[in-house]
Amino acid sequence: MLDKLQIVKQRFDEVSDLIIQPDIITDQKRYVQLNKEYKDLRGLMDKREEYIALTENIKESEEIIADGSDAEMVDMAKMQYDEAKSRIPELEEEIKVMLIPKDPEDTKNAVVELRAGTGGDEASIFAGDLFRMYTKYCEGRGWKVDTVDYSEGTNGGFKEIQFEVSGEDVYGTLKFEAGVHRVQRVPQTETQGRVHTSAATVMVFPEAEEFDIEINPKEVRVDFFCSSGPGGQSVNTTYSAVRLTHIPTGLVAQCQDQKSQHKNKEKAFKVLRSRLYEMELAKKNAADAEKRGTMVTSGDRSAKIRTYNYSQGRVTDHRIGLTLYDLGNIVNGDIQKIIDELQLAENTEKLKANDDVI
Repeated sequence: MLDKLQIVKQRFDEVSDLIIQPDIITDQKRYVQLNKEYKDLRGLMDKREEYIALTENIKESEEIIADGSDAEMVDMAKMQYDEAKSRIPELEEEIKVMLIPKDPEDTKNAVVELRAGTGGDEASIFAGDLFRMYTKYCEGRGWKVDTVDYSEGTNGGFKEIQFEVSGEDVYGTLKFEAGVHRVQRVPQTETQGRVHTSAATVMVFPEAEEFDIEINPKEVRVDFFCSSGPGGQSVNTTYSAVRLTHIPTGLVAQCQDQKSQHKNKEKAFKVLRSRLYEMELAKKNAADAEKRGTMVTSGDRSAKIRTYNYSQGRVTDHRIGLTLYDLGNIVNGDIQKIIDELQLAENTEKLKANDDVI
């Protein structure tokens, strides 16, 4: 373990030196990447120091016990020895997880899209429920949620809604939510009291920085139109809403959330960059998932990942076979326990795949 940590220390020392170099500081992309790496390696260095201290405690305790001349010191040495011996296996597991190669996208902010699927009006209502669930979860994490665009359902909820989430390690957390979510309940629109199954699709993109992907302005058609929905006098009177069409791929991004045409255009470009970036990531994720045989974050939007059954008060995540009878709290934003289990499952898969490295 110390041999592995020594290699990490060499890289930490190298990165520590690089981030103070003037040519690195002026290269924004490189500087941001190295700062993220420094933060990750700093945590490993703290674990390394603890590991070294524990091994030294064991060695010192063994010497005192072997000497045996001072009974009181021997008793203290035995306690120190037992504590260090019991802590080391836990620490080694923590270090193994930290040594798993980090996905550089995980630290990014995220763009989330919710789309009503099968189920008509009930699917739109369910998409609205999911939006509320994610909003509450993000608020609990101290993350900022900013709506970009939406289309309301005829009986409530949303046909689709798109929003940005900014904070710490947002994409690395929310990426587990991507896929088809199903709800089984008696719809508000149903008079016969029969249980229906409806669905909504959740898409999660890492927010792309300008230096992550370049867009040729000549390849983007820009259309302006009147905003719809709440927003006061400017709605339906000024051409503040913006729609961007990326001609080579046909991808469309639009924003009507701001009163300013300039701000809407800026946000729409941010979404378009993220969608183009996600297209490339999806190919990579699919290849990685096939290699590992994982369903945890395969990036397959058509995969049914979770069912919310109201009559049984049950939520089931089909990827890992997790069932929780806590639907009320979960739909009110308490989804951390599900995400923790999914992260654990992914880390277990990565540990198996990286046994030769670790």
